[in-house]
Amino acid sequence: MELETIAAISTPMGEGAIAIVRLSGAEALPIAGRLFRSPGGKKIEEVPTHTIHYGHIVDPVSEEVAEEVMISVMKGPKTFTREDVVEINCHGGIVSVNRVLQLCLKNGARLAEPGEFTKRAFLNGRIDLSQAEAVMDLIRAKTDRAMNVALGQMEGRLSKLIMKLRQELIETLAQIEVNIDYPEYDDVEEMSHRMLEEKAAYVRAEIDHLLQTSQQGKILREGLSTVIVGRPNVGKSSLLNCLVQENKAIVTDIPGTTRDVIEEFVNVRGVPLRLLDTAGIRETEDIVERIGVERSRKVLKEADLILLVLNYSDVLSKEDENLFKAVTGMDVIVIVNKTDLQQQIDMERVQELAGKAKIITTSLLEEQGVDDLEQAIAQLFFTGAIEAQDMTYVSNSRHIALLNQALQAIEDVISGNEMGTPIDILQIDLTRTWELLGEIIGESVQDSLINQLFSQFCLGK
Repeated sequence: MELETIAAISTPMGEGAIAIVRLSGAEALPIAGRLFRSPGGKKIEEVPTHTIHYGHIVDPVSEEVAEEVMISVMKGPKTFTREDVVEINCHGGIVSVNRVLQLCLKNGARLAEPGEFTKRAFLNGRIDLSQAEAVMDLIRAKTDRAMNVALGQMEGRLSKLIMKLRQELIETLAQIEVNIDYPEYDDVEEMSHRMLEEKAAYVRAEIDHLLQTSQQGKILREGLSTVIVGRPNVGKSSLLNCLVQENKAIVTDIPGTTRDVIEEFVNVRGVPLRLLDTAGIRETEDIVERIGVERSRKVLKEADLILLVLNYSDVLSKEDENLFKAVTGMDVIVIVNKTDLQQQIDMERVQELAGKAKIITTSLLEEQGVDDLEQAIAQLFFTGAIEAQDMTYVSNSRHIALLNQALQAIEDVISGNEMGTPIDILQIDLTRTWELLGEIIGESVQDSLINQLFSQFCLGK
């Protein structure tokens, strides 16, 4: 596709060792050539592809030297965008990199939109839509597991499976079309209800298997919303600090120290937790603390995982029992803290209230029991049966929604087939399944959706 030449800063803003200005498009080499001066008189347009060269960026009007640079030349189609790409490596100062960018823009380039380099890779056929979305997942990955899933999707693991299913469906649809259009030919195998049942059952099983990975995949992509709850002064802030391995929350012996919800990201055995330390839930006359308690109740309802903290050295109170009621039906790990003190709590009653929930005893002051807690969190959401390196994960909400729709469409085919519905009628739902799977990899998708997806990328990617 012939598109305008674009330019953007592809490294984070701020001071650093280096910064990179990236150009992509048919005019990338001529624009860079007008700005670049080499000590040996090299012409950028004439150098071999995938080479890097030392020189200076010069304002072609004033002949003033703007920056000392290393310039990388990559000629299409063997580039990220399949276009000619030039990357100007300059010093990592805000002024210097902006000066280079402005000269590129003054000499024929247009400022790139967010995600436009990746968008061009998609439009030029180097990657499909699911691979493009995986680029952002890779950038945002907070754990090694999440990064491995994103890398697998970037390499086309999901795309290959989707294309395989679509091929099965299109071959089945073609067979049905042949039977409809040429019923008089005896040498053409007729698509029977039994054959259709086998094909549809295979597609359904594969889609269902993908959806089974979606909970783990979505957790890896977005993080597990984990709320720490309990009465005041049971050790909630100490737990946050212990998991984060930094003193993020104030810890005192005074009840009600935490007045608001504190949020931190933490990596627990490859599981990304969006950790929320809440104000102690209790009845209080303090207006500020009461607001914090209300916020705690609100985030409690939206959590994926509850860490319910109790005090080993205190008897169970009515407030503790109310907390157990509030988290009924949710994924809960009960933490009985302060085991370094004299026992006052009734552990049999705790076990009765916890039901099937895991109970971990800790002394956060002495950092005891934290490994057991981390192991319990990992086992709750990632059993040994599912490993990132050898599974095709589905982590994107858009993909999950489309797979659910495709599953419903193929189930309509199966139920219709069982009722003896004519195959040419079942062809409608079969085609719908094929189209929905195509939307995942961008084979059939609206321009507005493409623009919306790439607008979420950072500038320069």
